[in-house]
Amino acid sequence: MPHIRTLDDIRVDFDAAPDNVPKDRIVDLGFAMGTEPNDLLDPYEPCGWLSGPEIPRLLYAPPARHGLGAISGRQQGNWVVSHYEDIERVYTDNAHFSNAGTAEFQRLIGETFKSIPLAIDPPDHQKYRLYLMPYFSPARITRELEPRIRDVVTEMIDAVAGKGEVDMAWDFARVYPVRIFMGLMGFPDEKFEQFLDWEWDILHSGSLEKMQAALRGVLEFLRGFIAEKEAEPDEHLVSAIVHGRIGGQAEGRPPTEDEKIGMVWFLWLGGLDTVAATIAQMFRRLALQPDLQRRIRENPALINSAVEEFLRTQPILSSARTATRDFEWHGIQVRQGDSFSCLNPSGNFDPAHFENPRTFDPERKANRHFTFVGGVHICLGAHLARRELRLLLEEWFARIPEFRVKPGADTAVFPGLLSIRNLPIVWDVTSPPAS
Repeated sequence: MPHIRTLDDIRVDFDAAPDNVPKDRIVDLGFAMGTEPNDLLDPYEPCGWLSGPEIPRLLYAPPARHGLGAISGRQQGNWVVSHYEDIERVYTDNAHFSNAGTAEFQRLIGETFKSIPLAIDPPDHQKYRLYLMPYFSPARITRELEPRIRDVVTEMIDAVAGKGEVDMAWDFARVYPVRIFMGLMGFPDEKFEQFLDWEWDILHSGSLEKMQAALRGVLEFLRGFIAEKEAEPDEHLVSAIVHGRIGGQAEGRPPTEDEKIGMVWFLWLGGLDTVAATIAQMFRRLALQPDLQRRIRENPALINSAVEEFLRTQPILSSARTATRDFEWHGIQVRQGDSFSCLNPSGNFDPAHFENPRTFDPERKANRHFTFVGGVHICLGAHLARRELRLLLEEWFARIPEFRVKPGADTAVFPGLLSIRNLPIVWDVTSPPAS
């Protein structure tokens, strides 16, 4: 990756830019979007400077060369906000910024249902959030899910402890959170590999043909599964969704067919690989930084705050919004319909908000980052993800001694959702784990 440190390094010409876009704000931010790998201890370091005080508060990126925007042939670029304060406004100012249409891959095959609640703006968003949130509340996770999570993670760790090595990305991170998710939803275990194949083709293949085939496959399965639960209810989440009442059991109404598939589809899309990517990057850093590994291992009380710091320094996703009206911001005339991208890998390192932002501090206080986004659309599964990460570290450090990357292994990482496909780590099986 070239050494990029100033706007001059990334300025580009884009003749089709709207006339409200200053020419000196047009930049190529592909390097900051998680599509270019690097082998740095802190793989997000290359774009941290974009939150510096000398950087204009609104940048503009030409149409994407990768992802859904490129596949759909979108010709319009988007504004990019890279400072913490501005990202926070985009996420919380629902009067000026809309989430409608976000991550609605299903449109590629002509589907018209919405991804619920992600693509629903207030005030309607709240009724769907309230409908789903009880299943992801901290109390429910502690009472009903934590024993299952601990059983799964200890079983998986015990299965590899005596071998002295594991591919932490492919054989562990890819599997562990998906097993939890499938159990929560009630999906059959035999669909595990098919789900991951579909998800990869939708999010990462870059092929319209593969995306469409995967979308047809998963939506056909989900609609069939919903029909099964309608006929034979069980104790799992899909059944609860299709048999619930929006607005409350007493006065509410049953969800429509579009609402059922919209909610189940959204949970399916969001439940497969964000935690997996976080785990792979977390263990990569621990393996490459043995002093950090020892510090947390010797003081388990740090696990909760360390997890938050892993999350802050590993922002897997950035998020988009659309302007709902014309308005002026930072001297720029924003127009209704303009797209905005919140560059979380920059905002999470903003020196105006985080002291020594590039230092990994497992004891960092008031660590209010954007890895789970923010505002009313903050990640529905944030509590579950945190619990999965905390229990993993607790049980791992109780069972596995100090570990390292397997000699000769490739430690390059895509700093984003693509993350790491393989991360072989090794440890000395003759050394007992720290108690």
